[in-house]
Amino acid sequence: MRLSAELHCHIEGAADPQLVNEQARKYGADASRYIRDGSFVWHDFTSFLEAYDFAADLFRSEDDYARLTEHYLTSLARDGAIYSEIFISPDHARKAGLSPQAYTDALGEGIMRARDKTGIEGRMIVVGIRHFGVEAVEAAARFAARRENPLVTGFGMSGEERHGDLEDYVRAFEIAREAGLGITVHAGELAGWKSVAAALDHLRPSRIGHGVRAIENPDLVRRIAEQGVVLECCPGSNIALEVFPRFADHPFPKLLAAGCKVTLNSDDPPYFWTSLRKEYDIAAEHFGMDEKALAKVTRTAIEAAFVDRKTKAALFARLDRKSR
Repeated sequence: MRLSAELHCHIEGAADPQLVNEQARKYGADASRYIRDGSFVWHDFTSFLEAYDFAADLFRSEDDYARLTEHYLTSLARDGAIYSEIFISPDHARKAGLSPQAYTDALGEGIMRARDKTGIEGRMIVVGIRHFGVEAVEAAARFAARRENPLVTGFGMSGEERHGDLEDYVRAFEIAREAGLGITVHAGELAGWKSVAAALDHLRPSRIGHGVRAIENPDLVRRIAEQGVVLECCPGSNIALEVFPRFADHPFPKLLAAGCKVTLNSDDPPYFWTSLRKEYDIAAEHFGMDEKALAKVTRTAIEAAFVDRKTKAALFARLDRKSR
């Protein structure tokens, strides 16, 4: 079995239709508008967000969130994943009526259950939601910086990347950096190459969520390669959201050829009819990557992971045993 690792997945967006239907029955909700024939239904970015928000609202208790992470990481491990980082949001916690700490601890409990069952390692990246504004993102950074759950190892920012100026969020990222957290930020997905450049200029992340629109500026691509910034690429998501029209137009191969460190990730997998395993299959089929090249992508992900040295060494050992 091919071994894989994931750095970019929104946990609320990882709930598959079967699990969402079960949650809908639990809370007496009608999911038929958003789920048909075992698949999420949406036709543009607005309707995608409506389906996403409907499903996310069905996770309301600590047990719900523990079940969600256990379910997702267990499914990843079944497909060969040995490591997973998930994005978590204190703002989602409050919307669900939970404290951010109770929410985080519940997600962590699910990660530990999955590890005990399958051996997969998991960590959490707290994200601020960009379009919620500077104060909300700084509050998320302060929460992450307290590190009250040892599985919280990173900080990032997601949300509408066309909202606000990245310079305004510098303090939030400095709070997280000073606490020793790994730094990532969504940029270069729905917005163009300038959003990636601004992230590098102002926030100094070691990783960029998506980042694929950097291909629009060759000088920026060279900068990413020279600085060793890791791109959390999500090809299936990009095609589903029409960032690029076809896999043949996706810049993943060009970024790799230019010396950029690239990884494969599923983003919000069931909404984009994908999975981490399928992302690797996409790379094999559409980008011409053989098993050796795909194993290198997994190694890049582990190298870039926001995880302690001992765990990272154990993950590399698993990769090495597989390659023998």
